[in-house]
Amino acid sequence: MNAYDYRIRALFVDVRSREAELRELSPGLSGTFLGGRGIGALLLSDNPILDPLHEQAPLVFSTGALTGSRIPSSSRMSISGFSPLTGTVCSTSVGGRLALSMKRSGIDLLCITGRSVHPVVVAIDDGAVSFETISLPLDAPLSGVFGELNTGRGSSAAVGKAAFGGCRYAGIMVDGAFASGRGGLGTVMASKNVRAVTVRGSGKISVRDRQAEEHARRDIIRLFDASPAITGRPGLNHFGTAALVDLMASRRMMPTANFRRTYFEEYRAFSAGTIRRRFSPEHHACPGCPIACKQKAHHDIPEFETLSHFGALNENADLDAIIEANRICNEAGMDTITAASTIACLAEIRGERYTGARLVDMVRLIADSSGDGELLGQGSAVLARKLGAPERSMSVKSLELPAYDPRGAYGMALAYCTSTRGGCHLRAYPVSHEILRKPVATDRFSFSGKARIIKISEDLNAAIDSIGACKFAFFGASLEEYARGFAAVTGLEIDHQGLLAAGDTISALERHVNCLRGFTRKHDLLPPRFFTEPGTPGPGIEVPPIDRAAFDDALDRYYRIRGCTKDGALTPKRREELEECRRR
Repeated sequence: MNAYDYRIRALFVDVRSREAELRELSPGLSGTFLGGRGIGALLLSDNPILDPLHEQAPLVFSTGALTGSRIPSSSRMSISGFSPLTGTVCSTSVGGRLALSMKRSGIDLLCITGRSVHPVVVAIDDGAVSFETISLPLDAPLSGVFGELNTGRGSSAAVGKAAFGGCRYAGIMVDGAFASGRGGLGTVMASKNVRAVTVRGSGKISVRDRQAEEHARRDIIRLFDASPAITGRPGLNHFGTAALVDLMASRRMMPTANFRRTYFEEYRAFSAGTIRRRFSPEHHACPGCPIACKQKAHHDIPEFETLSHFGALNENADLDAIIEANRICNEAGMDTITAASTIACLAEIRGERYTGARLVDMVRLIADSSGDGELLGQGSAVLARKLGAPERSMSVKSLELPAYDPRGAYGMALAYCTSTRGGCHLRAYPVSHEILRKPVATDRFSFSGKARIIKISEDLNAAIDSIGACKFAFFGASLEEYARGFAAVTGLEIDHQGLLAAGDTISALERHVNCLRGFTRKHDLLPPRFFTEPGTPGPGIEVPPIDRAAFDDALDRYYRIRGCTKDGALTPKRREELEECRRR
């Protein structure tokens, strides 16, 4: 497999002892787990039963092999750890310049362990590590923190007052605008008393075969240009992720009133067209990405999930309130999906509505960890359980569901449950074929064929997250083009089937670690509402409850295809294969 000695350069930093060690991982491990999310999962598997906030639980910042190359849309990185919200393996894919700065600094991966005595900034300058402090208090807005960090630094990642205040879904912000949001890895970072990571690099990034890299780049750009979802009139290049607002509403799968309904009559108040008319936003991109999906006016424009959940999920048609709620979350450093969903959960339990200024006040309470905010900051699963209504938490494995109602897309229903980090649309993304009809259209109200599709999609996305690519790129290009780019950059003789095989190993390893942490089949299940209550019908559309027997059958088939027992654990043969991969 290896035509070239591809090795991941890993920097291990203990913030208690303030020791740093640079190691090169073996070619076997580097080629098997690729980088990014894959190598993060490997490091988490070394001690799989640690408490997420234990000082020796690793927090891993990992680039992909394509970072810094000319392959388009490949400057993302993964941040990995154990989630304090869910207890699962957790990794998040995040944009910005941090991955590129790390590569130019001569490292592919940063693994932080220990707990600093005082709040500290881990500063990396062309591979050299120092430990610094900043003068701002722990409850300072993150915009101010980044303003102080970015003097002469290439890129920064920081946590805010939500993390230090104990919010279980605090995120890590990168370069002030990009969020590593889901699962509470910001809380993990704060538990180590690490306030920020700054990286500056001036080195060059090597590529094994420049000519092959250029051929792959041209093919990918050509496919981007031909993709309606990327460059078409309603595409990401024109409207950003807000383009999905109208689509989800038209398909009657927009989560509304804490998922009691699937259509919000006033959704146009926060649609992509309304945003464009009101703000005329400019588009911004991560380094080397022609898609430029991020929108900004005189303030950050919320992404689709944030618009939908601070909008429809809370029955709120006040766009200004949505924007302010998003701003507070970014300044405090916390996940917008979980914050909005937990507020909606509380609203249903209390029989109230939090809209407009009341919604903003609730978000501010979470950021300040005051009043209702202290309980809201624990997430909807804990909140609903403590208030005696656990069924009102719209979560899987305690991770709140994003803005696609599973009654409107059965592949998504299955994917939410099999996802290793909990209710997540990004471990598999069946919306692409169930709603966007790409690459092959499937019946969204059927489980037929979905078990195999979800397994393959999980493997694909594990590979994408591990090589450093952006999932939006795959609305146009395919893994074939990115495999050619990966081979050109690394020198590894690997095709798209080889990358899929690596994705299978990574997905299986994450599931195995979760099983060691106590997760079983009973955790791979949607809230009862989706099996008993219909969604909102529309013209020519009925949205019935999901048939529980059909779901259970699809889950059985998924387990067989994944190499699991009927309880969701890996078979002994599959575990032996994983151990062989870990010994390479």
